[in-house]
Amino acid sequence: MLKYSLKRLISAIFTLIIILSIVFFLLRQMPIEGYFDNFDKMSETTINSKLREMGLLDPFPVQLKNFFSDLLRGDLGTSAKYRVGEDVTKIILEKAPISLKMGLLSMGISLLIGIPLGGAMARSKIWDRFGTIFIVFVNAVPSAIYYIFIQMYGTQLMGISMTFEPDNLVTWILPVFSMSLGNIAYYAMWLRRYMVDEMTRDYVKLARAKGVSKKSLTMKHVFRNAFVPMIQYLPSSILYTVCGSLYIESLYGIPGMGGLLVDVIGRQDNPMVQALVMIYSCIGIVGLLIGDLMMGVIDPRISFAKKEGSR
Repeated sequence: MLKYSLKRLISAIFTLIIILSIVFFLLRQMPIEGYFDNFDKMSETTINSKLREMGLLDPFPVQLKNFFSDLLRGDLGTSAKYRVGEDVTKIILEKAPISLKMGLLSMGISLLIGIPLGGAMARSKIWDRFGTIFIVFVNAVPSAIYYIFIQMYGTQLMGISMTFEPDNLVTWILPVFSMSLGNIAYYAMWLRRYMVDEMTRDYVKLARAKGVSKKSLTMKHVFRNAFVPMIQYLPSSILYTVCGSLYIESLYGIPGMGGLLVDVIGRQDNPMVQALVMIYSCIGIVGLLIGDLMMGVIDPRISFAKKEGSR
């Protein structure tokens, strides 16, 4: 297990370095206007002086080395346009708590609804039809469309403002519900599929032949075995959801990380965009790493020992 964990960790670090290098390279191809708040009023001499001071005129390998050195020290740079001269880390830490709270609430709803729905779909034809319609709708219809409808008609029915108010808990309901829809459909779809696959296994047929009740067999064996493959994807979905939905946070004016990324892209604030894209990249890799490690711990069918005769 230790050897497997180390291999996965080294692989994740190597992948992260490659992704961060690519992100760094691509953002260095963006217009230099994104590094200055009053670019139009600056002379060419001043611009070159500032670029040299920021190290942007150095050879690319030197810039990349300096970038990773700053990153290891926790220095993500300063905002160029969103909040001129303010530390990027400080801005992100101000926005993260809102996304964290909404993400955790959304994940709680997704798990409480999606998992039972998937289990019900595997056992009941009525629930299977209902769940299939819901899953097809969520996956086939562009999310922007039903997000807008939820906002328009939900706010009318509840008599609340369309914009998010942190101190008004009622205004949390619609964005949290909207954020949870995708994960509800995802969990229900895959749990239903894994449970149906498990029901065709030989151990299930043998248990039925021995007279084990369907309810006991489903809950004690089928559900537990079907839930194991989903463990791999739970950390990624949790981390992504916790960091906020880009569209939903912008739609409701939520001051979180998702809305922040959309805002700084619109302002062409290159240091802020670079920092946020890196954070989301790290989240994806960390989520996959945690998922792989959890699979290795939970699933007894995974063997870490080299098989006899293998090379």
